[in-house]
Amino acid sequence: MFETFGFETLTPRTASILFGLGLGAAFGVLAEITRFCLRRGLVATGNGDGSALAVWVTALAVAVLGTQGAIWVGWISFGDHRFFAPDLPFAAIIAGGVIFGIGMVLTRGCLSRLAVLGASGNLRALVVLGVAALAALATLKGLLAPARVALEAITVPAPALPLWTALLPLLLAGFLIVKTGAKPGTLMLAGLIGLLIPLGWVGTGLILMDEFDPITFESISFTAPLADTMFWTAAASAVGGNFGTGLIGGVVAGALVSALIAGRFKWQGFEGPAQMGRYLSGGALMGIGGVLAGGCTVGAGISGVSTLSAAAFLALLSISAGAWAAGRVDARLTGQSNAGSVARPSTQAQPQAA
Repeated sequence: MFETFGFETLTPRTASILFGLGLGAAFGVLAEITRFCLRRGLVATGNGDGSALAVWVTALAVAVLGTQGAIWVGWISFGDHRFFAPDLPFAAIIAGGVIFGIGMVLTRGCLSRLAVLGASGNLRALVVLGVAALAALATLKGLLAPARVALEAITVPAPALPLWTALLPLLLAGFLIVKTGAKPGTLMLAGLIGLLIPLGWVGTGLILMDEFDPITFESISFTAPLADTMFWTAAASAVGGNFGTGLIGGVVAGALVSALIAGRFKWQGFEGPAQMGRYLSGGALMGIGGVLAGGCTVGAGISGVSTLSAAAFLALLSISAGAWAAGRVDARLTGQSNAGSVARPSTQAQPQAA
């Protein structure tokens, strides 16, 4: 369909980079304002405040309804997408999801949140993202790839989820909104985040699709795009950019502009070797886990679940279970609720970010 829009000076790949840049910028602004993060929602809910989780689930519900609507009108189809492979690598997904969940507790932020925080001046987040990207590359193409392939070989036939499961996020969002009294303005912004997901699917799967120069059919995610961005940064003369590299650049740019305008930009660093070790370990776990699970809290948890993929649902449940268990252990070991994010040091700067 790409050629019908008359983009005579752009190739589909170049257009996909620009599209990713714009989509990422919108996500970066909205995520920076709402402090969008699944880990924060899970931890805060455990401490009696479910408003952050209500925001996250609202975005999920809108993403599911929007994506299913695009499927219903015939704009896109996921018949050949990796989320709907006939064999479900359940062992890799469960292991990867749990590992990722543990990692985001250690770093006090999922990959999307860390990208936003890094753009807001948090040097800890930037270091963690680099480690996660390197670990993801090693798992995809490097030293850890044989172990990944072996784990992915353990499969069962993938079940097909009924259409009514699209209502589950909507019902959960409604319940959390009523119970927590989340702010309407924040919920509206969360809804806009959710709309970016079907926009990504339609953009890469319909508008920019060209049978002579195909691009990857994808929406917003962070694990593979971070790995691609690191690879492209190191070897740009040999490897071209793609939607994912544009997306990461857009998220950073959007979050940076939002933080600067609102006065939330602030340089922060590691407080000591112990904290640095914790965060580097968490980053490595998220990079490895994100690849094994097929995505992060956004890539599998929102973009993936919006397709009603059994693999994505399993990944989201595994990530949540890993984060919940790790959060409880961490709270006992540290003697605190750990409700903050990577932006919260144990200093007086805590109230300024989450």
